[in-house]
Amino acid sequence: MKNIGILGSGMVATVLGDGFIKYGYKVCMGTSHPEKLDDWKAKHGDAVNIGSFADAANFGDLLVLPVKGSAAMDVLESAGRENIEGKTIIDTTNPIEAAPPVHGVLKFFTDINLSLMEQLQKAYPGANFVKAFNSLGAPLMVNPDFGGVKPSMFICGDNGAAKMEVTEICDLFGFDTEDMGQSEAARAIESLAMLWCITGFTTNEWDRHAFKLLKR
Repeated sequence: MKNIGILGSGMVATVLGDGFIKYGYKVCMGTSHPEKLDDWKAKHGDAVNIGSFADAANFGDLLVLPVKGSAAMDVLESAGRENIEGKTIIDTTNPIEAAPPVHGVLKFFTDINLSLMEQLQKAYPGANFVKAFNSLGAPLMVNPDFGGVKPSMFICGDNGAAKMEVTEICDLFGFDTEDMGQSEAARAIESLAMLWCITGFTTNEWDRHAFKLLKR
């Protein structure tokens, strides 16, 4: 079973970390604020390690990038190009601008014709980015309960083997995985975060809705 390196220590990082540990993976969490993870580390004991971004990237056979979009490039630089080369990176980031939403609609710092994930992939061509877990709330990221209906998890990326790795994880975590194609599809998938957040901002309910792709 692969070791998981998580480059971040916020809510998304710890929820996904809980999920990986639940299914028997070993996890190293990379952070610049290790004190934030004292309670989380105590909960999991030897199943987790806490270290720098470089430590987590070196540890992981598969990596997760669950940080603010504005911090993504800096975190990858801290992780070290040599530590992420050739690895699958689950990219949960969204290019959310540091500005309040307008009638529930977030502002992005990217253009509709160039996603954040495409920028990350261009900056680190030796890694295999796969967009996933960016368009629903952290409490719903591991085995969400919608009365037996599995939400859709939209993914994309340029490497087929990497997408298969991520598909296995999404399936394990209780989703129907929908492969939307190459990295350009991240333009649409990142925009889903904007759509998902409208309901949260306008109703103040953040853990009751997810997307489902219906087929016939």
